[in-house]
Parts: sequence; C-alpha cells; structure tokens
Amino acid sequence: MKRNILILFAFLACTAVQGQTSVCLTDLRSEHLDSPIGVDNPTPRLSWRMEDSRQGAVQTSWQIVVDEDSLNVVNGCGRMWDSGRNTSRNLLVTYAGKELRPFTKYYWKVICGDMEHKEIASSISCFEMGMMGMQHWQGAWIGDGKDIHHEPAPYFRKKFEAGKEIKSARAYIAAAGLYELYINGEKIGNHRLDPLYTRFDRRNLYVVYDVTSQLRNGDNAIGVLLGNGWYNHQSKAVWDFDRAPWRNRPAFCLDLRITYADGSVETIPTDLSWRTSSGAITFNSIYTGEHYDARLEQKGWSTPEFDDSKWYGVGYRSVPSPNVTAQQARPIRDVETFPAVSFRKVDGKTYVYDFGQNMAGVTRIRLSGERGTEVRIKHGERLHPDGRLDLSNIDVYFRGDKEKDPFQTDILILSGEEDEFMPRFNYKGFRYVEVVADKPIELDRNSLTAYFMHSDVPAAGNLEASTPLIGKLLHAANHSYLSNLMGYPTDCPQREKNGWTGDGHFAIEAALYNFDGITVYEKWLADHRDEQQPNGVLPDIIPTGGWGYGTDNGLDWTSTIAIIPWNLYLFYGDSKPLADCYESIKRYVDYVERTSNNHLTTWGRGDWVPVKSHSNKELTSSVYFYVDTKILAATARLFGKRADYEYYNALAEKIKQAVNDKFLNRETGVYAGGSQTEQSVPLQWKIVPEELIGKVAANLARKVEESDFHLDVGVLGAKAILNALSENGYAETAYKVAVQDTYPSWGWWVVNGATTLLENWDLQATRDISDNHMMFGEIGAWFYKGLGGIFPDPAQPGFRNILLRPHFMKGLKRFEARHQSPYGEIISRWEWKGKRVCYEVTVPANSTATLTLPDETRGERVVELTAGRHEFIVK
Repeated sequence: MKRNILILFAFLACTAVQGQTSVCLTDLRSEHLDSPIGVDNPTPRLSWRMEDSRQGAVQTSWQIVVDEDSLNVVNGCGRMWDSGRNTSRNLLVTYAGKELRPFTKYYWKVICGDMEHKEIASSISCFEMGMMGMQHWQGAWIGDGKDIHHEPAPYFRKKFEAGKEIKSARAYIAAAGLYELYINGEKIGNHRLDPLYTRFDRRNLYVVYDVTSQLRNGDNAIGVLLGNGWYNHQSKAVWDFDRAPWRNRPAFCLDLRITYADGSVETIPTDLSWRTSSGAITFNSIYTGEHYDARLEQKGWSTPEFDDSKWYGVGYRSVPSPNVTAQQARPIRDVETFPAVSFRKVDGKTYVYDFGQNMAGVTRIRLSGERGTEVRIKHGERLHPDGRLDLSNIDVYFRGDKEKDPFQTDILILSGEEDEFMPRFNYKGFRYVEVVADKPIELDRNSLTAYFMHSDVPAAGNLEASTPLIGKLLHAANHSYLSNLMGYPTDCPQREKNGWTGDGHFAIEAALYNFDGITVYEKWLADHRDEQQPNGVLPDIIPTGGWGYGTDNGLDWTSTIAIIPWNLYLFYGDSKPLADCYESIKRYVDYVERTSNNHLTTWGRGDWVPVKSHSNKELTSSVYFYVDTKILAATARLFGKRADYEYYNALAEKIKQAVNDKFLNRETGVYAGGSQTEQSVPLQWKIVPEELIGKVAANLARKVEESDFHLDVGVLGAKAILNALSENGYAETAYKVAVQDTYPSWGWWVVNGATTLLENWDLQATRDISDNHMMFGEIGAWFYKGLGGIFPDPAQPGFRNILLRPHFMKGLKRFEARHQSPYGEIISRWEWKGKRVCYEVTVPANSTATLTLPDETRGERVVELTAGRHEFIVK
C-alpha cells in the first residue's frame, strides 16, 4: 500500500560538546589489508576513511605522502611520493610515486581537508614490498625425494648461527602443497592451510612472516612441515583430484632474510644443507582426514638442540610454475572455538559429541590411553536414529579405501602418555563427532573441542529484526558462507570442497553485504584467469585439476568472470578487479557469441535443484549472456574503450531482443512456461521491456500467491525471485516468501533445526543433500536490499552515493540493517509507531544518499541526503 510521507525532521545527532567536533582519518589500508608485508603490486592501492559526525560532512581534499623514513612522513615529507593536494572525495588511490623496491618498508599517511577545508592528518601506516619477481629468490625448491604415493609427511630442518645483533628478519616461504613453519621450536603465525589453493602448475603463492622476535643471537633452527593439500591428492574421488596434471610430492622454497643492526643483510636459503625425515603424521588428505601416530613424535625437532644425525639429505626440485607471487589475501584461521553442547557415552570405546553448529573446521582431542590404541575421530552432519554418526549424505563421491582412508575421519595412535592431537593439513564439514577406539578410553565433554576454520574476513554487516526468524536465517547464511570460504568460495566443506563458480556468484551479494572479502575474491579471480582456455572457456569448478570442462560449464555458472569483479566495483569502488579481468571477460563473451544461435544459447546447467517446476535453460542461459555482455560494455565505457563499448552495448541489445522475441508473450506478460524462475530471472537482470515490467511482475506475484507464498525454484530462481518482486512493486509478497517457514522455503530448514543453509529444499531428498551449502545464499543479501533498501550506486560506486529504497512490511514491527561501507557505516532502521513508520538513516561522512520513499500522490518521493543522521515519519 502506498503511503503519504511527512518529513518531520532531518538532523545530525553527532555534534560534540560546545560545538566542538572530532574529525579523524582511520582504517588506513594498503591493498585492502592492514599494514601488509610481502606486497608484490608495484603500484599498491591506498585507502582510508573519514570519521566526521557533522551534518553534511565531506572530504574536500586529500594528499598522500610516502617515504622509507617514518619520521619524514610524520613531518609531512614524502620523498617516494607526495601526491600534492587533490580536491576530491576519493578514499581509494593508486600509488603513483617513485619505483618501489623489493623487501623495503614504506610509511605513509594521508592529509585531508574537511568540510571547512581544515586539514586533518592521519596516523602513520605502512606497507612492505615482497619479492617483486622470481629473480630475487635465493633459495632452491627442495623435497624429500619420495614419490607421490609415499604417505608420511616430510619434516625439514636447518640449523644456522646469527652472529650479530639482529635488527629485523623476514621469512619468505613458497610451497607446492601445504606447510607449517617453525623457528626455534615455535610455530610461526596463526594461519591454517597455507599457501592457498591455486592452479599449481600456473601460479604458486608465497607468504611472508616477520620473525624478528623468534630469532636470537647464536644458534637458531628453522623447521618446515609439509602437507599434501590439493597438490598431491592421494584420496580417490569422482573429481579426479588424484589425476591433476601438476600432482607431485610436496616441495617448498624458503628465504630467511636477516637484517643486522650494522646494516648488513644475510639470507638463509633452502639448499642441500637442509635435512629431512618423517614423523608422527603418517598420512594427510585435505579431502578425508589426517593420521597421527603419537609414538613417532620427534620432540624438539625444530629446535637448535635437536640431534638430526639420523635425518637424511634433501633433493632439489624444479619450480612448480613460472609464476611465484605473494599471497595477499585474508588468511584461513581457526576463528571461533566451540565446546560440545552435548556428549554421550555409547560404551567404553565409543563417544558422540554435538557441537550445536554445523561448521567447517577441525577438532582437537586430549586423552590418555594404552600405548598403541587406535582412536578414530569421525566428523559428520547427521545422526542415525540410534544416535550414532551418519555420513551417508556426504560420502557419496568418495571412492577411496573406507578402512585405510576413511572419509572425514582422523586416526590417532596413542603414545601411552597424555596425547593431544589436532590435524594440520585437513578440514571437515560437521556438527557431530563420533570417537571410536579399539581399546577402552575415558573421555568427557571437554576432551574434544571444535574449531570453526575459514578465511578470516572481517564482518561488514548486521541485521536486527522483531521477527526472530530473520536473525536465524542470516545466521545460517553467514555460517554457510564462512564454512565455504577457504581462500576461494566452495560449495560445501565436506562432500566436495569445490570452487563451484555458480555458487560463488549466486552468493556474491550476500558475501559483500556481510563481510569484507575483496582480497579473497581477487585471489579467486586470478584462479579464473589461470584456468581460462585460450578460446575463453572456463571450467565450472575453479581451481580444478581438470574436471569441469564438460558440456554444461556455461553461462549460469561461469559468469563469475564478469559478475564478481563487477560487484567488487560496486561495493568497493575499486576498478582494478575489472581491469585485471577485462580481457578474460571479453574472450568469454566472444566465445559465447561465436557459439550462440542467433544470440541465444543453451550453454549452462539450468535451474539446479528446483522444487518441482523445471525452467527453460535456453532462456536462463541467454539472460546470463546478456548480463555478461552488459557488464563488458559498462566496463569498456569505464575504461574509455569506445569501440568496445559500442560493439558490446549493441550486442547486449541484440541478445535482449532475441530473448524477448522468443520467450516473452507480450500479450500475457509470460516468459516461456511462466514458472517462478522463468518470470523472475528476466526481471532480476532487467531484460524485460520497460512497458511490460508491471505485467511480468504481476504474473510472478500471482504465481507466488498461487503457491501460498512458497518457493518453486532452483538456484537461478532463488537468486532472482525476491529481488524481482521487491524491486518491481511486490515487496510484501517477497517478504512473505522470505520469512515463510513451511515447506518449501528457507525458513523450513531453520525451524527443522538447520544452523546452515542446505543443498535441497526437501529434507527427505535422497541426492543433493549436503547440510552446509551456499548456492541458495541470496537470502543473506535480500534483507539488506528488500527491507533495509541499501544499494550501491553504479554511477558512484563503493557507496560514495547510496541508493536507499526501504520497504516497510506490515508484518514486521521493527527492522535495522547496518553495512560497513568503504565510507563508513550505513544504518537503515525503521519501526512502526501505530499507523506510522519512523524511518532513520545514517549516511557516513563523505558519502551521500538518494532516498526513495512511497508517496500516495506522486507514487514515490526522492530525497537527496548528505552525510549525517536523518529521521522521517511515513504514514
């Protein structure tokens, strides 16, 4: 229902005592990270945020100074770069000074003019350059000389002497496989599963650590433990990981670069002086589990005092790829700890734990028992009716030896003393854990602890609502998202662990409204470029060992190459991902154009896992062809590529015309067979002719009402349906679908105990039944859009200008959405007060907003807002 709008007041509630205001510049980042080390980009991006609580607060100028000497920067001197005063609102700037040098630390600050043109200086930040090219490595790639079938993990060590006072030290380590780094018996850093998974024969990542505090004058020792990861996949599965073209025994390269107080530099590299041995890790698989024989521990193996006379020499290995570059992404960590919420002793050898939350990660066990006792720690998402663990929904694609290499199961052999074990080179998807021993053991609730592991991306959003189901749905969506973020977005953390492209772009808005994930997506887009065939084709899982270049790896999935960099541009105002991917998008679109039939294509997977209705694949795939082409045209225009813009903009119009000519009944406003997906996908992606939007949307709303506000869609419809309704006059209908709690709906999962999103609407389905999947994840974004009304403005991206189109639902008393944008926190809050709605919005400093509210006489009223807090009464 349309309502009159009465603006009672719009004011800023941020003035300080006696008119004093506090303005500061915060959140200084380089390459979207906090004071990173190991930067390889020769022109790093620098960003900041202005905090100013005044009404209309705006940045009137900026100046950046960069220098090797922090004192110079404090004094406003930038010998490497002084940008000079720039009169703009920019908060993201690309370095444009003198050539940056490898291994060098640079300090920088920004000086901005506020709304009164008073200058404010930030604190000092820094970034440190990395190798900046393979020619600077001194270390060689080394391995233990074993073949790909050898199971025990290799341990490496090197003893050396530091004879002078140490000023600073950095460890640069690249690995094919996974590693843990130790110095003088101490594990370095808190990352897990480094380096991140890439196409190993085309790109390898290295990580840099500040190890100054771990070194000492005199004797020191470095230790490196290698795991298989995706590089040497010994477990069997249908995805052919074990047949990857790069497969080999893990290897690594390391430079320990020490700068002494006298200014001299010494590098301790990997070479033939290193020693190697096996140890307690007798088997490790990223896919199945880790086996650990505590009797074989070599205590103190990474300390200087350890006797390595029984260890062996190492061998040289060739470099896995011609491109070894810095890993500049938020790392994987054990982010959250979960104690068991319940614990059951089945018998003296068997115990079952419930951690109350489905998650990705590992468990840590502490126990004592008879020496040689075998303890199997099984992880799963479901229980059998008798309370024992049920793996049947997630082990369906495993093809290995279920006894020697059991799925999602760690195996621990006890030493006879008190043992503690947590896998280093594996993760699982689980809520429940069953511990089974071959001899009696005694466990209690605290013997086993779960660790939620994922790429440690900062939170960027939050919702509060008077209807509890909304919070539960966001919780489930966010926990599914994080469970499937391991340096690349995956489909599920147990059965596959695959970087399914479709799942990645279906959930991209849910990702970016809720988390600051740009660094992970930039890494994944580089994986796309590594995997793309010369003709433009992409596989539908990325990275891949070869699986995924089939017949269905088409537009509804592999449109990630266009949709994800475009969304990064919208949310961050950063055009670099688009620039990096431009030629890849162009080759992709050109391939589809060559292989299309009169601008239509059937290339794709279609509306995967629908409730019951099946949709026309040529329609949906052709719509995504249009989407990618429009993004390419817009990107060409952004970069001043006029000829490309004109060509691809015209091509997009031809695709749109072809889709509508074949599938749209202009008299009835029905696409193809009129399913929820077939009506919503053209609306969502704005392919419907302007004059028919109302008719097509009305048909969609009618279709939803006929199903009593329940879903009848697969993944493509789930991405589109709520937006298609709420952005075309049917927000109330969309809301009823979003908070539906009977089958089939998102809420149906939650009321039946789900703590993450599922892979199938049907709880009784017999296939596609992972309990932790992100492909239906749009629900985690829609509340920000459909209720909070928060949208980035393509004309002023990065929320430099915010588009606000809130909807006030009759069945929802109170709602609040918060999003931490590059400019600061956006707050959109509303509450019913009798027959009126009190709407409050906070626009961050240096940003503006275009607010659209309903109006009975005009249809809608548009209000332009400056920074600050504004309140409106709508009746």
